[in-house]
Amino acid sequence: MCAVVKSVTRRDVLRAGGALAAVTGAGVLGGQAHAAQAGRAGAPPFAHGVASGDPLPDGVLLWTRVTPTPESVPGSGVGPDVTVSWEVALDERFTAIVAGGAARTGPGRDHTVKIDVAGLRPATSYWYRFRYGSAVSTVGRTRTAPADGSAVDRLRLGVVSCANWQAGYFAAYRHLAQRDDLDLVVHLGDYLYEYGPGDDAAADAVLRPHDPPLEITTLEHYRRRHAQYKTDPDLQQLHARVPFAVTWDDHESANNAWSGGAENHTEPDEGTWASRRAASQRAYAEWMPVRYEPGGRLYRRLTFGTLAELSMLDLRTYRSEQPAHPFDPGIADPDRTITGAQQLDWLTSGLTTAQAQWKLVGNSVMISPVRFPSTLSTAELHALSQLTGPVTGVPINVDQWDGYTADRLKLFAALRDNGVRDTVFLTGDIHTCWAAELPSDPLTYPLNRASVGTELVCTSVTSDNIDDILGVAPRTASLALEAAIRVANPHVKHVELDSHGYSVVEVTPSAVRMDSFVLADREDADSAVRRAASFRVDAGTQHVVRVWEEL
Repeated sequence: MCAVVKSVTRRDVLRAGGALAAVTGAGVLGGQAHAAQAGRAGAPPFAHGVASGDPLPDGVLLWTRVTPTPESVPGSGVGPDVTVSWEVALDERFTAIVAGGAARTGPGRDHTVKIDVAGLRPATSYWYRFRYGSAVSTVGRTRTAPADGSAVDRLRLGVVSCANWQAGYFAAYRHLAQRDDLDLVVHLGDYLYEYGPGDDAAADAVLRPHDPPLEITTLEHYRRRHAQYKTDPDLQQLHARVPFAVTWDDHESANNAWSGGAENHTEPDEGTWASRRAASQRAYAEWMPVRYEPGGRLYRRLTFGTLAELSMLDLRTYRSEQPAHPFDPGIADPDRTITGAQQLDWLTSGLTTAQAQWKLVGNSVMISPVRFPSTLSTAELHALSQLTGPVTGVPINVDQWDGYTADRLKLFAALRDNGVRDTVFLTGDIHTCWAAELPSDPLTYPLNRASVGTELVCTSVTSDNIDDILGVAPRTASLALEAAIRVANPHVKHVELDSHGYSVVEVTPSAVRMDSFVLADREDADSAVRRAASFRVDAGTQHVVRVWEEL
């Protein structure tokens, strides 16, 4: 009898990989038992790839994870302390090595390795790799920032947010990696999701079940979830080709997180919020290519010559609890905060004294005031509430800056009173694409169009959008909803509520331009991509101009 050979697609391979990850962890929550099962899979020493991040003019952070023994799988807490060596070269063949060394790692940091390399040249591409015994990692490529005070003609950023493993494949990351023209990838949060299989908005479309198969709450859980995401080949490819600047939003810990809790954290069943948040932040520090260690400060600033400064915010660690509802008088309470007083002072001072022309802000939730019209249908209100929090037809989304208007007023007043120009907020979180001006006064804006800056919002990599939530075809029900939002918010120049993908932001002395790229199908690992819209902010104008939009 002849065997029938079926052609194997990329989707088959990825689905099999996800199933293997789920099987090796399914029902096994103890670290030792999980390690014993996963060890039989024979994971290679550098199974989670390599990455770089936070480029400086003279240095960059390098990252990897080593699996020294079959038992030393992520989250296990077992295995030996080992030495991993590293090299940095000016060429991919490593004939011109310029830096190297060795680092110790072990179960105390989940066998992850972070190297803060210094002494490099500005605006230079480098290749790097790690060694453990006879094993050699994938070769990564990175690039340092331009020298302080130097003239820069162009900066090109990939901008992404909200990548739910369960909801689809990460084709957006592959397309970004294949561009080969990016200086940096800015990830604006929800790099991973904390939900168990079928527990989130993608419950009807779980393509790749999460590992471990539950809502993650402990250090072991968070480590395993980070490890699962780092096995995705498209994400690995992008990390290996471009340095990242990252921040977290809520799902790196728990949905709608704030300084003292989260919407879906229940005490005492899930332990204390302090212990859960500490676990999530420790795993984040271990597994992400970022200059952050537990107890430190995630918000920070990267500079690219005289062209641009990028301020990456942390809008979850210090914020007050979200208002209970859109009518809550606490929305305007000056004692409530989304940034915390110290971070707001740092941001305001940086924007008002910046030496660079363009002030870019990596912002995890929308800062533009958005009023949702009260004429929405029940289904539309329900769909919006899953993206934004409680929406009852009133002009407030209380999980965004709209729920913390005192902080926003202070920031906007500082920009206006100091005559700050060329401020652009790059935002994620809401799974949809927006381009908006930031009105100095929303009530008078339609008359004078006075704007203190602009905001460009990227869509989700895979996380549910309006059409997914409503269960309708893309570009059907959302069209009327988008039109209603624009009418109620004249400072919003573009909103598109259905697509998944990524954005590319190009910064030049004359303008900042955002191109929005959308996938044909998030459930197709080989999905094609197309440019759907482009918007430009000309230097000195504080206004958004539509360059091109596909109808």
